[in-house]
Amino acid sequence: MRPTVGLVGRPRRIGVAERRARLGRRHRLALPATGPVEVAESLVALHGSDPTTVYLSIWARTAGATVADVERALYDDRTLLRLLGMRRTVFAVPTGRAPAVLAACSQDVEARERRKLLGWLADAGVATGDDVQRWLADVETVALAELARLGEATATELAEADPRLRRELVLGRGSSTEGTSRVGSRVLLLLAAQGRVVRGRPFGSWSSTRFRWTPADRWLPGGLPALDVPTAEDDLARRWLAAFGPALPDDLRWWTGWTATRTRRVLDRLGAVEVDLDGVPGVVAADDVDPEPPPDGPWVALLPALDPTPMGWSHREFYLGGHAPVLFDRTGNVAPTVWVDGQVVGGWGQRPDGEVVFTLLEDVGADAVAVLGRRAADLAAHLGATRLAARARRVTPVERELLAGGPQAGDPAHASAQEGS
Repeated sequence: MRPTVGLVGRPRRIGVAERRARLGRRHRLALPATGPVEVAESLVALHGSDPTTVYLSIWARTAGATVADVERALYDDRTLLRLLGMRRTVFAVPTGRAPAVLAACSQDVEARERRKLLGWLADAGVATGDDVQRWLADVETVALAELARLGEATATELAEADPRLRRELVLGRGSSTEGTSRVGSRVLLLLAAQGRVVRGRPFGSWSSTRFRWTPADRWLPGGLPALDVPTAEDDLARRWLAAFGPALPDDLRWWTGWTATRTRRVLDRLGAVEVDLDGVPGVVAADDVDPEPPPDGPWVALLPALDPTPMGWSHREFYLGGHAPVLFDRTGNVAPTVWVDGQVVGGWGQRPDGEVVFTLLEDVGADAVAVLGRRAADLAAHLGATRLAARARRVTPVERELLAGGPQAGDPAHASAQEGS
């Protein structure tokens, strides 16, 4: 990487205000997108561990997008694709970008998960040595053949094809996280990370966590093409820099799940340049050094748990301040957040009766509170009978307070009382 030249030959400084302006515009929070695919393109990928996150992330960035609009992109037009990607996380990505994610990140996930599964199979006594690998390869072949015959199936339905797919494994034996899993579920994870099977339509409503599986070449004509790893790495890092830059190299390392050495190699290959992030060396794409104009006016947003914006960096102080302990769980997953002009200022939640309420950790003024109140009411109407739950994460302190049924959290007096907590 090479430094950008600013005053007296030093790297150009990009301060907090400019980083927040970039975030607002590029993440389509201050400049709404036209539809689901444009939202996903702007953010590289949408978190999908909790199925509702995909929908709520899109709603927060578009004017009038509906459940049907998102379902059309996912299941009819198939311009968005759910896949297992960075950090072993499920994402919804623009379908044309899926091969880059698979080659740059998913194949590493597959290799790690395969090693773990082989170890669990050996511990279970199914075979030893190379026989374990042959046993697993045969089971994978059976699963793919049965899925091709059925066209689509849940993990439970697929397991009926062969008793080996129904076999229970003990994971983390003797540890505090000991649990069990069927061989079929672990095999589907491997096949998904290879891009050979994909999640299709869910059972039940749009918030369901149960999906049907289908062969990739049945879901998409010709399946998913293979990319060489350097090309995939460059494509993914370039798009991440455009959305999340400037940032620390460590942010990209964390987001992708790469090693520090691999991250540095990719950034060097792209010609990323160094900038000064208030005394900390950061990077930005070589063609993206010019100042970002501020948004046309103030903006607010209610972003869902696991939204890709707060989950896009590992160094979050420029937008989060000191609020991480009450808004992120112990494993680094974010709860629903309240945003004003590029800064996280609070959290929100949905009560059992469907009301969407929020609490403020900063004093944002009566005007912003009023707009947030209208957004909360609109979101409650959008959700209708759907009730949100903490999935793929733990409930945070802010959520416990909100869901305990205390005072209306959007009250300015309450916001002032919470300031600096």
